[in-house]
Order: sequence, then C-alpha cells, then structure tokens
Amino acid sequence: MHDTPDLALARKVLAAQPFSVLLGARLTAFGDGEATLELDLREELLQQNGFAHGGLLSYAADNALSFAAGAEVGLGVLSAGFTIDFLRPAKGETLRAHARVIRAGRTRAVCRCDLTTVDGDGVPTLCAVAQGTIAVTEPTRDTEHDAP
Repeated sequence: MHDTPDLALARKVLAAQPFSVLLGARLTAFGDGEATLELDLREELLQQNGFAHGGLLSYAADNALSFAAGAEVGLGVLSAGFTIDFLRPAKGETLRAHARVIRAGRTRAVCRCDLTTVDGDGVPTLCAVAQGTIAVTEPTRDTEHDAP
C-alpha cells in the first residue's frame, strides 16, 4: 500500500492551479479522505446583492471534492461531475468548503461537501451542500479489492 499525499504536497498542487491562485484559495486541512478549502469573501467575488457568487461556491465545492478524493486515493484525480444545492445566501468573511469521501473505489470516488460562511465572530453558517463523483486517474493506494 502506498502513502497518500500530505498537506504540504496538496498545497503545492493547489498553488499550481492559476484559477485557485487568482481567487486566493487556501487548503487548510487535508488527509484521511477529507479536505477543507477556504477563500476570503472579497468584494470582487460577490454578486450584485452582496452575497458570494454561486460560481464561487461551485468552484469551492468542486475543488474541495477533488482534494478530499485525493486525500484518500492520491492526487491523480479529476472531477467527473457534481451537484450543488444552495440553501441560503452566502455572506460572511470566509467561505469554507469541507469535503469528505463517502466511498472510494478503483476508478471513482463519491464525495460530499458542506459549504459554510464564517462571520467575523467565527460563527459558521451552512449555505450549500454538494455531492460529486471524482474519477481516479492515477491511484496511489492498493485498490485491488475495492469495487469501481
């Protein structure tokens, strides 16, 4: 069995994504089939009503889902698809996307992501949930006995 990547390596992968750098995304947790991605909710990332743009929430979910899968099976993964449900307007200082693997197999991982905003007092508010399927392109762990 191979070791899964660590937080330092995962942060290097994130830093190699020009779009993530543009948005100012940061990986704050990574390991054991889970990952947390955070972004500061700057004015240029908001929509006309002052809420985080839905595209920003979708980006955060997509990337967090992929990193969670990568924490389980290795960083050779690509998003195969995801759905997102917006529960309430996303307003606050920080957007946090916490994803975890539900089931990982040889070729696919199914993951769930909770998206919260955090206000100035550190109070989180759930604003969206997402579920995604991540394609495993280069597994690093022994998945011989796992289902696809």
